[in-house]
Amino acid sequence: MDLRHTMKGRRAMAVVAVSTGLLLTVSGCGGGDGGDKPKAGSSSSQSDKGGGDDANQASPTASQDQILAEVKGDDVTLTITSAVRDQGGFVTVSGTVTNGGGQFWVAANWRGDERELSRNGASMAGAALTDSKGKKKYLVLRDTQGRCLCTKFDGGGVDAGESADWFAQFPAPPAGTSAVDFQVGSMPPASIEISEG
Repeated sequence: MDLRHTMKGRRAMAVVAVSTGLLLTVSGCGGGDGGDKPKAGSSSSQSDKGGGDDANQASPTASQDQILAEVKGDDVTLTITSAVRDQGGFVTVSGTVTNGGGQFWVAANWRGDERELSRNGASMAGAALTDSKGKKKYLVLRDTQGRCLCTKFDGGGVDAGESADWFAQFPAPPAGTSAVDFQVGSMPPASIEISEG
């Protein structure tokens, strides 16, 4: 009889643990139904800083001293305005992408090569942080269904002459590590400093 009660108790604890884990995973996704999509309406000279969940709301215009890094690819400029280590054990990197070309820019190759990431469409899912000193690469966090904790671009990209806010969340490097490289798609890597949240 004691064994049966013990097994029931263990099963109940297992159900509670799994439910709690799923709840935390889903709450970390911020809904995951496209609610984190950026607005591609700000001008290239006045870029808004984006972020995850509540931080994805409009904020004051980024000034030059708020820019951590800026890299240029074919007609596209990627600006990083924030890289913050949160107490939850992750790093949120955010900024803007500006299309300086004459036609619509498609962010298809920024989603990454993994089959699991194909459901994210044009997004920041293929971004990575590299800790050269620790010789580790950190990929964008995902929920249990493979959706990235990152920006998914409206319409698959950015209109000519427009900018869009973006964010991506990563597992946090060790506490003593603040210098990392951010890289996405065919863009050159950008060296950034992680600040404490």
